[in-house]
Amino acid sequence: MRVGVLGTGTVGRTLASKLVSLGHEVRMGSRQAGNEHAVEWAREAGEGASEGSFADAAEFGELLINATAGAASLDALGMAGGGNLAGKVLIDVSNPLDFSRGMPPVLAVCNDDSVAESIQREFPGARVVKSLNTVNADVMVTPDVVPGDHVMFVAGNDDEAKRQVTDLLESFGWPRERVVDLGDVTGARGMEMYLPLWLRLFRARGTARLNIGLLTE
Repeated sequence: MRVGVLGTGTVGRTLASKLVSLGHEVRMGSRQAGNEHAVEWAREAGEGASEGSFADAAEFGELLINATAGAASLDALGMAGGGNLAGKVLIDVSNPLDFSRGMPPVLAVCNDDSVAESIQREFPGARVVKSLNTVNADVMVTPDVVPGDHVMFVAGNDDEAKRQVTDLLESFGWPRERVVDLGDVTGARGMEMYLPLWLRLFRARGTARLNIGLLTE
């Protein structure tokens, strides 16, 4: 499968490398083709890896991943082009972190909205699925680094899109029974608002290799 990954940070590079290792063709997108981080990643990732602009990556991918900073996601996706997003599954991994007042960051969007919802409103042709934003990058692609039956969430309006994302998560090592569907895209609100708790847990435990489990009767 051809995958376009928008974003050149740790999350984007980690996801893109995992996808290449699984045999997918991946194009990493940034504001301009030739971004030094994207070029370095493509060189190191090897066959199946390429880089370009946001628009290049979005046009290339059959499936897209938004790994840009939440505050910049709408701008980045606008540069990618609504026509390149239409009809495609778009996994939104972003978080609306606002560092303007220092650390710890606060949420730029919360309670009655989310980044994922704003993306779906701005690009109604995209099939937005929120997922992977509740764990650190290495846990996203190697869930076994955290012991136990911890879970991953998905939320989106399109059931078939969520099924496709669940298939991809399974290829990353997430058992299907540990992927929890939170319903439509408004479920992204809780996923994004979990981040302040995640930051506290990180501080309390001293490791980013953490996640939560779900116990029911």
